[in-house]
Amino acid sequence: MEVVALVSGGKDSCFAMMRCLDYGHKVVALANLIPLDDGVDELDSYMYQTVGHQIVVSYAKCMGLPLFRRCIHGSTRDQGLKYNVTAGDEVEDMFALLSEVKRQIPSISAVSSGAIASDYQRLRVESVCSRLGLVSLAYLWKQDQTLLLEEMIRRGIVAIIVKVAALGLKPSSHLGKELAELKCHLLQMNERYGINVCGEGGEYETLTLDCPLFCNARIILDDYEVIFHSADSIASVGILHPRAFHLEHKPDSSDRIGDGSVTQDISSCVYEVDEVITHTDVEEKYTLNPAVDAYTNIDLCISKTGKNLRSIGCWIQDCSRDSEGLKAHLIAVLSRIDNQLKEDGLGWVNVLYVHLYISNMKEFGLANEVYVSFITEKKCYLGVPSRSTIELPLVQVGLGKAYVEVLVSNELKKRVLHVQSISCWAPSCIGPYSQATLYGEILYMAGQLGLDPPTMKLCPGGATAELELALQNSEAVANAFSSSIYSSAIHFLVYCSAQLTSDEKVEVEQTLQNSYITCLDCSKTGSYPTILYIFAPDLPKGARVEIKPILYVPTNDDEVATREMETGMTQPASSQAWNAQYSDLHDSCCQIHITGGRICSAVVSVTSDIASKICSTAGQLYHTEDNLKAMARFCAFQIVKILTDNNFSWDSITMLRFYYSVEHSVAADALSRAFSEAFTELAEDNSFLRTDEAPCYSIVPVSAKMRLLACCYNDPEMQIDPDTVYPIRPDCRDDAPKTRFKPRPGLTLSPKRWKLLHNEEGVLDIAGVIKRVQRGGIHPTIKGEVWEFLLGCYDPKSTTEQRNQLRQQRRLEYEKLKTKCREMDTTVGSGRVITMPVITEDGQPIEDPNADGGARPSSVGSEQQTSGAPLPKEVVQWKLTLHQIGLDVNRTDRVLVYYESQENLARLWDILTVYSWVDKDIGYCQGMSDLCSPISIILEHEADAFWCFERLMRRVRGNFQSTSTSIGVRAQLTTLSTIMKSVDPKLHEHLENLDGGEYLFAFRMLMVLFRREFSFVDTMYLWELMWSMEYNPNLFSMLESDTDTSKATTKDESVLRQCGKFERKNLQADKKDEIPLSIFVVASVLEARNKKLLGEAKGLDDVVKILNEITGSLDAKKACREALQIHEKYLNTVKA
Repeated sequence: MEVVALVSGGKDSCFAMMRCLDYGHKVVALANLIPLDDGVDELDSYMYQTVGHQIVVSYAKCMGLPLFRRCIHGSTRDQGLKYNVTAGDEVEDMFALLSEVKRQIPSISAVSSGAIASDYQRLRVESVCSRLGLVSLAYLWKQDQTLLLEEMIRRGIVAIIVKVAALGLKPSSHLGKELAELKCHLLQMNERYGINVCGEGGEYETLTLDCPLFCNARIILDDYEVIFHSADSIASVGILHPRAFHLEHKPDSSDRIGDGSVTQDISSCVYEVDEVITHTDVEEKYTLNPAVDAYTNIDLCISKTGKNLRSIGCWIQDCSRDSEGLKAHLIAVLSRIDNQLKEDGLGWVNVLYVHLYISNMKEFGLANEVYVSFITEKKCYLGVPSRSTIELPLVQVGLGKAYVEVLVSNELKKRVLHVQSISCWAPSCIGPYSQATLYGEILYMAGQLGLDPPTMKLCPGGATAELELALQNSEAVANAFSSSIYSSAIHFLVYCSAQLTSDEKVEVEQTLQNSYITCLDCSKTGSYPTILYIFAPDLPKGARVEIKPILYVPTNDDEVATREMETGMTQPASSQAWNAQYSDLHDSCCQIHITGGRICSAVVSVTSDIASKICSTAGQLYHTEDNLKAMARFCAFQIVKILTDNNFSWDSITMLRFYYSVEHSVAADALSRAFSEAFTELAEDNSFLRTDEAPCYSIVPVSAKMRLLACCYNDPEMQIDPDTVYPIRPDCRDDAPKTRFKPRPGLTLSPKRWKLLHNEEGVLDIAGVIKRVQRGGIHPTIKGEVWEFLLGCYDPKSTTEQRNQLRQQRRLEYEKLKTKCREMDTTVGSGRVITMPVITEDGQPIEDPNADGGARPSSVGSEQQTSGAPLPKEVVQWKLTLHQIGLDVNRTDRVLVYYESQENLARLWDILTVYSWVDKDIGYCQGMSDLCSPISIILEHEADAFWCFERLMRRVRGNFQSTSTSIGVRAQLTTLSTIMKSVDPKLHEHLENLDGGEYLFAFRMLMVLFRREFSFVDTMYLWELMWSMEYNPNLFSMLESDTDTSKATTKDESVLRQCGKFERKNLQADKKDEIPLSIFVVASVLEARNKKLLGEAKGLDDVVKILNEITGSLDAKKACREALQIHEKYLNTVKA
């Protein structure tokens, strides 16, 4: 698009222009608003920055673009957040200015602004754009201010401070300083006082003197004066008044940044805009004026639920008698709802949400035309409702071409988020429908597609990519309400295109499972959201997936308040036969979510299996009247049961919708009659149920059978929160990476499944264990037991008795080792930790500065030391490491409540000190404490934890073997380099050019197995995924015999079935030089950041920064899955 950029002279408006170019737009003109009095530097305005306006006039020559300027005649008259057109308001000067720009350059279709966080400014720019038919571009909106500041400086914006008004900023010290000089100071002030680093709170203002867009010249400020507005000793206010400046032409400068879109006669010119403002009614462009009387031949049906908050649905009852098109049907339907609202004393301003169903998505534009003639900004003065639009097979079942449901509130207490600007934040909503509406404590979110926000195009990659991006977009919207789809969702509706193949449907469900379900944190809502898949013929923009979350958003930070239980509620008493027939099926067909006893979301699914149990004619489930009635009765009974079980009244229902598949060839009117009779019959014997003349439900046809998520959310074992098993200290919760792993019913290895995988003698079905761990990890309560097998402590073919004997032998052996260490230093086993050196390199004891004199009491313990005889070299080496172990132990996982206990710290120290004595060649190295800590926590007995750690060290020991010229992990880094060169030569070459070909930036990932990249819980999940994928059933015998000989042959299918995915591929490929899976995981991390590394990494520091940004954001399952893909690709490349 051709863009006019609103410029104030500040860094934000200039960087916004640069972002416009990044996304393929052309800036063809500039627009600037200035004080009426040229001698005034700053206006009292919430809307405009004017300090430095005397210099902005030179931007035309600097950029080779026309600059349109207008004096601000108005003032702040409408001070509300949402702007209403007001004569004499300063916003009208912007309207006049942009009107003239559009008149002179008719090709302009968008306006760029530098809004970052101010809704006040964004809404006013959007209002003007809407009136002029222009698109608002706000590419800085809601972006991280620290990252923005760094990027502005990195990309060459040279801006000086021209106003300060915040604690920590002084006019005398900081005015006139370049932004780059003050970056560190601003970040410090942010940490100390909480100021906005980009000045979004008015802390400071800038003036851009040069940037990449200034292709002709830069501005040189020759002289200025500092003017104090307030000499407050805490937060002085001052501005910079420019006295003199000149332009310094750039070599090889071009005439302008454009490409000929602006004619030469106006290029670089400055235009003063003084036109008188004229006002027009914004709503006049929607002049459809529907005449409902013209469609009297259309039969309509209306449905209503609830009282204070309810839904109203309207559809064509019988379309067989008319030949009208979509336009006529939608006008009739919206008119009927409009009348119903008026009959109830309400209007469109009371509508919170709209479900718009149409028969043909190709007529979406026409449907939108009709829609905006009814639902306008003027009518919805508190904000337009949110909306979801899909195509449904309406005509196929006799429901016409348009169907609308609206959610209506009696109270005008809604909060609406309506961002019309195109940004990098989330997809824009240009028109009278909003991203989300909050009413009470429920957030109703508009349907989200997998749109790339800055381009508003569907992302490539198919349904799964669209789903992942739709989740990101939904999360961005939720964050605007200080909420999250991962912690606050109560219902999740997934619309899928009927065009999806069977494989794509499975992939979509798996993606939702991996990218959403596994990341759920139900601590706020108390349980998992209800989740339902709906298949529709078509979605907007030809999307493959659309999601529609509903969230619980508390109005305060208090715990969820519980509703007082209503009395007088009884179970449906109409028929004992119904109770007996249907109660047993209740748990198998229902998803129920309850929040605080006040909010309920429920999904009842009548599958073919359930239908066959409740219908009398099994062979014709959907084609007899009796069967339809039976299914309708079943649904009615389940709904009433859910309400009564949870102490809700019938009037509590806000929306009741029945989806049914047109595959069953059931007419809508037949199904409607069945439900009507079912509710009437149930109401006859139960005063709880209320039936009115209008139905209390909507019937919605869909393309294919709906799918309930195939997980049972009611398993108590699976509802455990891992963060409660490994709690984080309250003062560290904000800094600790968020835990993504959650036990997943049917996927995670549960305690019940673990028990079943052992036979009567205790022999373990290791193939079943490996399969389940690879699918969903291990339940927190059994991690220790399972890890002992994955790391080769025990043979899965052993019996319980054999393992108990071996365990007892090892515990005795560990106690001997620990006793030996205690003889060398009495601190071992004492419950204390050494953090100061206890011995010199020549073997002399070091006095304790806290003692009265002499050697440390904790360091005596040997006859040789007492008698003055020299200690053996190996003892000296061991003692030299004791304090280093202590220092590391005190730093390891200190965010965990577990390590608030001195006893637990000492336990970890003891294990590491004993290991450093056992493995004298390696001793102790930094990083070992990070590897040992999880094992020490999950295994109750210290000796068991020691041997488990010893087995882990067998895997990674080579990484800690170092010489004066080489580090042990370098061999793995070299292998990583080889792999990356093979699978992604472009990225490898780029890293080599940055002197990163040795991949030393990946050192930490391999040394401590991603402990810094994941949360504590997610690290354990990643480890067990890797160990299960690398598992070989001969691992135990290999470790016991201390041999690296191979364990199986490709012909041994029984053994191959017991191998993990990664190991199986290696064996089948006959790979002798085994490469750890962890190296491929590092490769997958690099591949996941491929685009960013190629586009933004200009040096090794950038590479390290990009990789540091991944902390807490990685998905362990996804990383392993992609590592396996890279592994296979590498094997194929090597084979070729």
